[in-house]
Order: sequence, then C-alpha cells, then structure tokens
Amino acid sequence: MTQLKHPAHDLLENLDGFRVDVDAERQRADIVLSNGQFNIISMRQREQLRLVFESLDEDERVRVIVLRAEGQHFSSGGDIKGFLEASPEHVSKLAWNIAAPTRCSKPVIAANRGFCFGVGFEISLACDFRIVTDTTFYALPEQKLGQIPGSGGSARLQKMVGITRTKDIVMRSRRIPGQQAYDWGVATEFVADAELEAATDRLVEELVAFSPLAQRTAKKLLNDTEDAPLSIAIELEGHCYSRLRASDDFREGVEAFHGKRAPNFKGS
Repeated sequence: MTQLKHPAHDLLENLDGFRVDVDAERQRADIVLSNGQFNIISMRQREQLRLVFESLDEDERVRVIVLRAEGQHFSSGGDIKGFLEASPEHVSKLAWNIAAPTRCSKPVIAANRGFCFGVGFEISLACDFRIVTDTTFYALPEQKLGQIPGSGGSARLQKMVGITRTKDIVMRSRRIPGQQAYDWGVATEFVADAELEAATDRLVEELVAFSPLAQRTAKKLLNDTEDAPLSIAIELEGHCYSRLRASDDFREGVEAFHGKRAPNFKGS
C-alpha cells in the first residue's frame, strides 16, 4: 500500500508563535498566541491555526475552544514582510485559513485585550463570541500600507455594523475601543481588563452545559442562513428543529425540565 504524506503532518509538529492547551476535564481547548509583546502572526502560523482548529473540531475531549493571547496585546497583526515574500496564490488562501473558527462546528470564543489589529481582528471576527476589555482596541490598518484587509475583515465587519461604520473603520484605519465595539454589536461582552479570564471561564462553563448537538446545529444554521432570504432561513430552521426533535439530547432536556433537574446531555 502506498504511504501517503501530507504537509499538515509537518506543519503541526512545530507550532509557530502559539501553543494549544487542552483541559479534558473542563472540555476546553485554549489556542494561546505567544509570539512576543505584540503576538505578530506569521504566514506559517495562519496555516497552522487552520489545522489546529480542524484538529480540535475532531477532538472528542473538547466542547469549546478559546482563542486568547499571552501579554498585554492580543495581536498587532500579521508579519508585514511576509506579504511581500508570499506568492499571489499563497496570499489568496489567507482568508480561508482565517475563516477556520467559523467553519469549526464547536463554539469559539475570542478573548481580546490590548491591540487587536489586522489579522488579529479578522480571526476574532471569525469567532462566535468576542469578549473585550477597557484596554482593547480593534483596527484594520491596512490602508496605512497601501492595502486593504485580505482575510475577511471588512466583509465580516460590514455584516455586523453596516457599510457606513465599516468605511469609517477601514478607509480611515480607525481604532475602535472595546466599549464602542460592544455598543456597536461587534463584541459579545465588555469587562474590566482584570476580569477577562473570569468572564471567559464563565462563558465556557455556560456553553459546555448545553447539548453539543444543539450547539453545533445552531451555529451551522446561523452561519448558513446569514445571507439567506427570511423565508429560506425559516424553512431551514424548521428542518433543523425537526431533526433535533428525534435526538437523545432533546428527550433528555424535556425529561430534565419536567423532573426539575439539570440535564445530562450526551451529544446524540
């Protein structure tokens, strides 16, 4: 039999600028950016992040994924020199890599403190939940380099805040503080900087308590119907609801509700 070889095997051996911590007891995985003061994200790291999200999506120990960083800043952005060295074909794959949190079937939380610029902001926008603090600044500063966001940032942001605010952020390279991001609906929660870890822990514990099957279904449905007409979205919601009615988790949820006890969901 032919021995198959895939670049992913080598890419996952030595993670560049980040680490992965899995806590099986808490059913949680943390992807931790750890590349110096500003956690600059390299081209290689983008590919590795995609592969790590795909790996954790298949890991039965993990229910929720947290994307966070060491130090005062989440990430000041990408390795600028790397853009000039990469081929056009390679650069065209950047958005696919950074969209990995969206494609992941499990809930993904971005814990953002300090600078969250460029690709740091873009990968956070691809997550399901964003927790910000009074130190957080979001920005897409590519105009200062004679460029535009290339990993889905402007597109995702426009869906969230509309074209007027997106033009203000992108075309002026404006920095948006955490409170404003929360007020605009970009962030899920705004907390004091010292409370970021505790707020992240609370959200993880809350999400883990739900049915993993219902969580996966809800995430996929919401992602798939974001651009759908209302009638189509309602139709797809109905099909998903009907499918979940036959699940063990739904029966457990109903029985737990009537028995006035906490449900024990299995994900089936």
